[in-house]
Parts: sequence; structure tokens; C-alpha cells
Amino acid sequence: MEKQKLPNATISLVLAILSYIGCCFWGLPGIITAIIAIVLANKDKAKYLETPELYNNYGQVKTARIIAIIGLVLSVLVLLTMIFVIVSFGGIDAYMEEIQRMQQEMQMEV
Repeated sequence: MEKQKLPNATISLVLAILSYIGCCFWGLPGIITAIIAIVLANKDKAKYLETPELYNNYGQVKTARIIAIIGLVLSVLVLLTMIFVIVSFGGIDAYMEEIQRMQQEMQMEV
């Protein structure tokens, strides 16, 4: 019998890689994509462990899980850092005012 590919291996790997990119956008997209990738990889892992002789791309699933976990950790750290920065400025309104002030200073320098 010919070996099959696990059904969610590729999409979980793609989502895991996207979680790295998502951590650059305040962390939230990275958290979402990493969690989805972990869930899909875990489904494939369970399917592989039931009948390992039927599948040949379990290494891809393991890679996706590792990348998704790293992406999740990075995204959570970025999100916590952004929350800390906003709170230290005195809230989102004060943070936005500071950004606008900095933009105005940059325009005056040019």
C-alpha cells in the first residue's frame, strides 16, 4: 500500500510560518495563526500515531508544531510588550498623542 500525506501538514506549516510574520503586527495575528497551526498539527500527529505505516510526511508536522510554538511564544511576548508600552504611556489615547507628537517633530525636521 502506498503511503499517504497527512492532510493538514502543509497548511499547518504555512500557518506556522505566518505566525512569525503575524508577530510583527502587535502579536495578535501571530497568536491566532500559531494556535490554528498547533491544533491542525496535533490532529495530524494523533492520526499518524494511530497508523504510522500509512503516512510519510510526519517530519513536516513536527516542524510545523515547533515553528508554531516558537511563533506563539514570540507573538505573546510582542503583545505583552505592546501592552506594557501602552500602559506605561498612560493608556491608548496618551500613546496615540505621543505618536502624533513624534510625527510632527519628524515633519518639522525635514
